[in-house]
Amino acid sequence: MTHRLVIVGKDFAQHLGRLIEHHPKRLTAALAALLCAGAGGAYAVASLTPDAAELPVREVSEAVLTLPVQAQSEVLDLHRFRLFRSDLSRSNDTADTLLKRLGIDDPSAAAFLRRDAWARVHVIGRAGRSLRAQVGDDNTLQQLVVRWVADDSGNFKRLVIDRSATGFSSRIESAALTASTRMASGTIQSSLFAATDDARVPESVANQIADIFSGEIDFHRALRKGDRFSVVYEVLEADGEPLRSGRVLATEFVNTGKVHQALWFQPTDVVTPTAGHGDNASAAQAKGGYYSPDGKSLRRAYLASPLAFSRVTSGFKMRFHPILQKWRAHLGVDYAAPTGTPVRAVGNGIVEFAGVQNGFGNVVIIKHGNNHSTVYAHLSRISVKRGASVSQGQTVGAVGATGWATGPHLHFEFRVNGAQRDPLVMARQSPADPVSVAARPQFERSASMARDQLAAASTLQTSSIQ
Repeated sequence: MTHRLVIVGKDFAQHLGRLIEHHPKRLTAALAALLCAGAGGAYAVASLTPDAAELPVREVSEAVLTLPVQAQSEVLDLHRFRLFRSDLSRSNDTADTLLKRLGIDDPSAAAFLRRDAWARVHVIGRAGRSLRAQVGDDNTLQQLVVRWVADDSGNFKRLVIDRSATGFSSRIESAALTASTRMASGTIQSSLFAATDDARVPESVANQIADIFSGEIDFHRALRKGDRFSVVYEVLEADGEPLRSGRVLATEFVNTGKVHQALWFQPTDVVTPTAGHGDNASAAQAKGGYYSPDGKSLRRAYLASPLAFSRVTSGFKMRFHPILQKWRAHLGVDYAAPTGTPVRAVGNGIVEFAGVQNGFGNVVIIKHGNNHSTVYAHLSRISVKRGASVSQGQTVGAVGATGWATGPHLHFEFRVNGAQRDPLVMARQSPADPVSVAARPQFERSASMARDQLAAASTLQTSSIQ
């Protein structure tokens, strides 16, 4: 029987092949009809299921018991909120105004601040100190922490005032500052300080930028709209909160299309020369300074300006004299600044004269090497004496309006063998020492890192002053 079935199967397959070959259209139509019938059958079967609307519905009701309201109320009564508020102290603060600014209504806390010796010395009337208050939900003071930097030791001071069941107590603590790095960039539309303010760069950092590039860029006269800056700088933190800005680590300034870059470098693995051995350049590098990426020092023998930052009102050129009422050569540079603004020596030297001198009023004259001397006139006060040694950047007096002056400003001169020269030209021509051979490998690593940081900072071009 099995053999017969195989033969029938073969004959059927051969017959079916001949039918498909001679009648393809008929077979295709028949197959489609068969499939449609199958689908219809499936639909018919599916339609036999009951309608959901016809299914029986049963309602179940159960009583739900809530927790006792009294127990919940007692728990809420035991809970106390702790709010934290931060601010900076002000020079005109009193105990009452300081607490009011922090949203604290607590006469007992105000009384403690007025009588506590630590609070009177370190809080009341002290400007710029970090305040952090912990306040209860009834606006009473629970804890007040005051932080400040007292010196350059790398530590900060912390005054902690605590409330306890017996009243308030205070204590002074000391802890180490931690440094973090921040980046910023901006575009000049009117002035450097306007752009740095817009970029939320601290004023001390802006002053450092101006000082770093003072020998390369005339920030008084050479800034142009569209100039750009980028900066990487330290922020010193106390208990995780920024307390003050630190050193500029790297910075870039694009002035009229020319790129100026600088990085802070201080060798850590180079032996400092002892007295009488080595050169002055190596000793200076051991202290650290700013360099261009190719290793050229930006610290020159002379600063470009005796003021940290100011506005030039009269340059080294011919001008109409405001008092003599005639045209004459102006053989110095006048800087407008408020009375009392510190005036600094542009280079190392010896005070040759400190006193009153004709139209100069209060004046300081400093003698440098190579028959160079500098003059600082119209001072409101003099901070050095004749014969004293001064170093670059040291304060020698303050801006004033003594002598022949129509308003507070500094008249500054640079003399070579007694003849006046353009101070900015002299500053730019003063020598600068390169990185020593011994420190070169370490410098290259620092320069590579600084370039990467400045590249990242330059992408933050979102800040500009309109």
